[in-house]
Amino acid sequence: MSSALIPRALRGLIRGGGRILEGPARRVLRLDKRTLMSAAERRARYSDFGAPAVDEPLGRLLESLASEARLNLMGRVAAREDLTRMLVNRLMLERDRRLHPDIEREEIRRPLIIAGLPRSGSTLLYNLLAQDPANRVPLNWETMYPSPPPERRTHATDPRGEIADRQIRWFGRLQPEFRKIHPVAGRMPEECVVILSHAFFSFQFSSMYYVPSYQSWLERQDLRPAYEFHRRFLQHLQWRCGAERWVLKAPPHLPALDALFAVYPDARLILTHRDPLEVVASVASLHAVLRSAFSDAVEPTFVGPEVSAMLAGDIDRGMQALDRGCVPPGQLLNIWYTDLVRDPLATVRRIYAHFDLPLSAETEARMCRSPLEHAQEGNGRHEYSLRQFGLDTDTERRRYRAYCERFDLAAH
Repeated sequence: MSSALIPRALRGLIRGGGRILEGPARRVLRLDKRTLMSAAERRARYSDFGAPAVDEPLGRLLESLASEARLNLMGRVAAREDLTRMLVNRLMLERDRRLHPDIEREEIRRPLIIAGLPRSGSTLLYNLLAQDPANRVPLNWETMYPSPPPERRTHATDPRGEIADRQIRWFGRLQPEFRKIHPVAGRMPEECVVILSHAFFSFQFSSMYYVPSYQSWLERQDLRPAYEFHRRFLQHLQWRCGAERWVLKAPPHLPALDALFAVYPDARLILTHRDPLEVVASVASLHAVLRSAFSDAVEPTFVGPEVSAMLAGDIDRGMQALDRGCVPPGQLLNIWYTDLVRDPLATVRRIYAHFDLPLSAETEARMCRSPLEHAQEGNGRHEYSLRQFGLDTDTERRRYRAYCERFDLAAH
């Protein structure tokens, strides 16, 4: 979603047939590491990107974008602007940290983290938990424009919220199908993948672009440095605008549980589960919709098998981490999609009881009034099928059999 940040001056050009200019644009809009880093340094007037080092992950991503993603002009502009903005944010976060040493002393205690399969009700659950005033969630605008650090007294009226909304509305006009798949707004909770993207170790890039070599490299990496950066980002947001606990969410936390618990050993983990055969085509649809905004070479029957292989790999790595005991006893709760959508408040009560958290009648009432309580994943009807994405039901059932049996999904 952050790739909505297209320079205003270029929007008319793109809408007016900019594909004709793709040859010259390829030369002018270079996706070159040194060019992007230099541009970010000029914008931020700072030159220390902090840790982890950006050179290798950014270089891997740019190589994959250049050789595999088949970007159109929109994609080239979006990638260049989006990655430069992330680099600027990195510089400004580091500068803020130098100016305000107290940021480094912020403690992130016992965060409540939602992970599991995508499209398994996690967005619904996340937005319900965000209604509790004791819970702090990273908002979309905070992940897009984190510097200067947000302040409690102006948090609800910070103009960066409206700036983010304008960018999101423009992307909605460019790709209206996205709103049917995933709700998003400047002051809504945002997923951790956007934070991790600033470290350039993020599964978000594969949803927006076809970057298989980068994805393959990412799956082999120790992701602890990325989660160390994630912690630094939360310290920054918390410094002048904290709460009792963080509530965080990202399906790609599942294959990164080892790194997640190495950095947050006291985290409380909520794993959401849904029949993968109901998930995989929906995720493929999300990838196809996002990628089609930035490439004219998106083939659904190619996206489906790619996405299913990625999801199966995520599940395997997550289950292996659980089997190694990376999550301490008592710090994991499994939630099933069918239970959640049938009675969201009962699921919330179960979470609070399991982790011994207070849940007041007032907070329950706020959750019941939440406009997203009955919006399971997005706005409008989102239609998709396995066949549409080149997937065979029997093959997919065999692929996910072990996961379904482990969590007794037939009974849910």
